[in-house]
Amino acid sequence: MLRNLCKYSLFVLSTMMLFPSCRKTPEGVLPEKKMKDILIDMQLAENMINANYQNYPDSAHKAVLYQSVFQKHKITQAVYDSSLVWYGKNLDILIRIYDLVIDEINGQIRELGDVQASAAPSVNQDSVNIWPRRDYLTFQSEALFNGTIFDIKPEREYLPGSTFVLGLRIWGVSQQMRHTPEIRIAAELMDTTWTVNEKIEHEGYREIVLKTPATKRTKRVYGYIRMDNGENNYYKIYIDNLKLLRYNYGSKAFTQAADSVR
Repeated sequence: MLRNLCKYSLFVLSTMMLFPSCRKTPEGVLPEKKMKDILIDMQLAENMINANYQNYPDSAHKAVLYQSVFQKHKITQAVYDSSLVWYGKNLDILIRIYDLVIDEINGQIRELGDVQASAAPSVNQDSVNIWPRRDYLTFQSEALFNGTIFDIKPEREYLPGSTFVLGLRIWGVSQQMRHTPEIRIAAELMDTTWTVNEKIEHEGYREIVLKTPATKRTKRVYGYIRMDNGENNYYKIYIDNLKLLRYNYGSKAFTQAADSVR
């Protein structure tokens, strides 16, 4: 999970590997436990950027997110960078920290019960729920990242013209909020990608529909449900009954489901 560590961190580490090693953590270098905690949050920040690249189009936008991690841990970027330099000279210690970071992130995932299946089953019957994660979410202002990411790669491609319907029930959203949950669903076809993006601004049951062309199979379905943390005073927002149904082209079941929502 650490492959996505921020690029400037990797650059600093890689350039310092040629220097001789030191054994004692000097003054001004973050201790191992503090470094581990920061690396965990930096990894989460990187995952957030990768999942929501349109919100972080350049280095300036990414820097704002990184600064929020530094502020949380009450350090400066200079201290972080200098610590990376020292740990880059002491790779055995850095590897030990990485192992602790991996263990803690994996432990958090297990506690959440939100481990995605490796791949959704490839079946051709109608009205199949392919949602791979837990069927509920909670958004709150204290969280570093509010949301979930999904990436479904079937063993065999989905049939041409498949329709994907993400359904959920939400409450806790108010019109006074500057930020509300956002949803993105994308279908990767043979030579193109189809996407749909929506914001949830009202409570109740919602369905987000993505139809693919009748002549193309779907190789992969991916996306996210997320919410910006730019607001510090909103109440908790709850989502449950999460489902991602796949319907065949021209499916009677999909037509009936769509009519029932109108």
